[in-house]
Amino acid sequence: MTGTDTHTGTEDPGTGGYAAARLRLLTEDARSGPPRRSALAGLTDDWLAGLFGAADGPARGVCLVAVGGYGRGELSPRSDLDLVLLHDGSDPGAVAALADRIWYPVWDLGLSLDHSVRTPAEARATAAEDLKVQLGLLDARHLAGDTTLTAGLRTAVLTDWRNQAAKRLPELRELCAERAARQGELRYLLEPDLKEARGGLRDATALRAVAASWLADAPREGLADARRRLLDVRDALHLATGRATDRLALQEQDQVAAELGLLDADTLLRQVYEAARVIAYAADVTWREVGRVLRARAVRPRLRAMLGGGRPATERSPLAEGVVEQDGEVVLARAARPDRDPVLPLRAAAAAAQAGLPLSPHAARHLAATARQLPTPWPAEAREQLVTLLGSGRPTVEVWEALEAEGLIARLLPDWERVRCRPQRNAVHIWTVDRHLIETAVRASALTRRVGRPDLLLVAALLHDIGKGWPGDHSVAGEIIAKDVAARIGFDHADAAVLATLVRHHLLLIETATRRDLDDPATVRSVADAVGTQSTLELLHALTEADALATGPAAWSSWRGNLVTDLVRRVSGVLAGAAPDEPEPAAPTAEQERLAIEAFRTDGPVLALRAQTEPAPGADPPPGEPEPLGVELLIAVPDQPGVLPAVAGVLAVHRLTVRTAELRALRLPDDVDDDGTILLLDWRVAAEYGSLPQAARLRTDLVRALDGTLDITGRLAERDAAYPRRRGWTAPPPRVTVAPAASRHATVIEVRAQDAPGLLHRIGSALEKAGVRVRSMHVSTLGANAVDAFYVTTGTGAPLPEEDAGSLARVLEETLRA
Repeated sequence: MTGTDTHTGTEDPGTGGYAAARLRLLTEDARSGPPRRSALAGLTDDWLAGLFGAADGPARGVCLVAVGGYGRGELSPRSDLDLVLLHDGSDPGAVAALADRIWYPVWDLGLSLDHSVRTPAEARATAAEDLKVQLGLLDARHLAGDTTLTAGLRTAVLTDWRNQAAKRLPELRELCAERAARQGELRYLLEPDLKEARGGLRDATALRAVAASWLADAPREGLADARRRLLDVRDALHLATGRATDRLALQEQDQVAAELGLLDADTLLRQVYEAARVIAYAADVTWREVGRVLRARAVRPRLRAMLGGGRPATERSPLAEGVVEQDGEVVLARAARPDRDPVLPLRAAAAAAQAGLPLSPHAARHLAATARQLPTPWPAEAREQLVTLLGSGRPTVEVWEALEAEGLIARLLPDWERVRCRPQRNAVHIWTVDRHLIETAVRASALTRRVGRPDLLLVAALLHDIGKGWPGDHSVAGEIIAKDVAARIGFDHADAAVLATLVRHHLLLIETATRRDLDDPATVRSVADAVGTQSTLELLHALTEADALATGPAAWSSWRGNLVTDLVRRVSGVLAGAAPDEPEPAAPTAEQERLAIEAFRTDGPVLALRAQTEPAPGADPPPGEPEPLGVELLIAVPDQPGVLPAVAGVLAVHRLTVRTAELRALRLPDDVDDDGTILLLDWRVAAEYGSLPQAARLRTDLVRALDGTLDITGRLAERDAAYPRRRGWTAPPPRVTVAPAASRHATVIEVRAQDAPGLLHRIGSALEKAGVRVRSMHVSTLGANAVDAFYVTTGTGAPLPEEDAGSLARVLEETLRA
């Protein structure tokens, strides 16, 4: 390093002084972060201005301009100096000599230099051709010389940028997407590129450019702090390595953490990931807003021409109680009251994920600020909405991130804080702990047709690694946390015990299948003892596959899958016993018997709606099982064909969601009629949105449905056609099976499908068309998954022949797929 200009042979007194001052600044412990970057930029400004002023050159018509990161005053220890020597073109020779007087001292000090010499017209022309040049010029800052040139260029570049925003912003978005595909997600990489990866410094700069266009702006909450944190890490990385690098390599993370005064490399990575999450979320929201604005601009002239001026009203389509779709986002309805509706955040999130739409950041922020805390345990609806959100497939990820960005996840699940942005130093894992848990739920959502309790599978997927935020064996710690969380969100003791077992043993099948001798009976017996029941084994099998698929490509293969399936088959054989018969129904209550007698005497349907009573605000919930969802609907109707599709269809027409349903035949007392049979339906229903209809109106429509004067199919088709089709999430296909040896008196048809308006009506119509009698049925809706069992017989009351049963299952599955 020297203070001599080797190209002119003359001494440059400023260069040596700058080098010494720069070294002192970078080795000072007292100054770091933004103050050091600002001081380094100021020191460099003074030096370059001195070089500019000491050179023999034109006094007017030329200036030195900092652009890019240097233009923003953000100089890291090894940052490039991005400079433009701007001139009016009147004396090119003098400008070239001036450039040499500035560039060579920079090179002599070993500093990286990105430089150009241009007139304002040339700078604008280059910017028009090269988006990266234009982005750099947006941060142009005057260093020395003719200030009018710099001011003119800044004004022209900003004007060009705003005038061309409709063209340039899609190009910028594409540039960001290509870079993300190349570099990956900063918040999940063990050796991230702080600048180029998605959620890094380039994305933060792109958000500044969007804001400068005046077309849209990024969410400001936490964005400046996130950007500052990444810049601080880059500073420490430059000092630790002595190189101009942006990649945070594993071998340098401990040194960088020490430079920043952090506990260890994991703490460092977690801070980096948190910053990247904020920037990536802000980018998602901003680009979505850019797209919305550009689409509106494109459509508005056509609408004005069609409407003859004026502003068209914004369409709002209802999705759930208090939740609507507007402009391609999920927002709150005007009448929504988050302060009185603690379930609204989960209901809005579930509706967004099911529709495949983003949750508006404004709605999420409003919910975070105003929504009331959920009671403990949660009401049944809150638990159902959480399960629906987790079971919505890929859209769950984006909606979950929107909730997390506003602090709603930490409020709902306090234990989440310990795994949020937690790195996994394992080459097999491609995600942080929190994202791995959500990814497991996404994978599990595709396996819900394989299990009888999809709600337990999805919640177990969310919680299986929750113990990684605690010391010791994460499975042991997770078992305790899972039991506590299950009780808090409203599962009963039995379900909480199953969830705890799934979390405790979520590695049992894969480790046993790949490391133990499956021909040893003791191996199989030990797994059977740990699992306990067939239903838990079924859940653990699906959880094992979802966990492995969510870990990374190296964690699952056909070989591993076959080994696990073989182990499950052997354990199932050990657990298998005599198949239970259809349970005997409980004796009818006095109210059920009263309704049945009235239905017999009036020869028509009789029904009663009984609202679910809830404890007063602040009161403790009653002990025992959590309260069921919705209100109870009791219907008694004389035994006749078409009852199931008629009742289910009327409820669908009135936008009532069936949460649970029981149907059974009830013999009348001998003193009433010794040969009369009444069908008794005991259902739990909830309004899709709005209030429940009156019982009298339901009965009137049920009478019309039974006598054929109410066209249920047509009414449902008209309603579906009135609402726009949303892309949503493609649910797993329905699965219809015949349960082997499940009952001696009937054939049991099991249906597992995505819940949807009219689903039970379609099933009932298909069974009716097949000419079978529904002896009894047991319907459950768990989140968005319907898990139904129908005990059917022939017209004479006998179980179906095996071939007919298989054919019925295939026809029913094809009907539901259509």
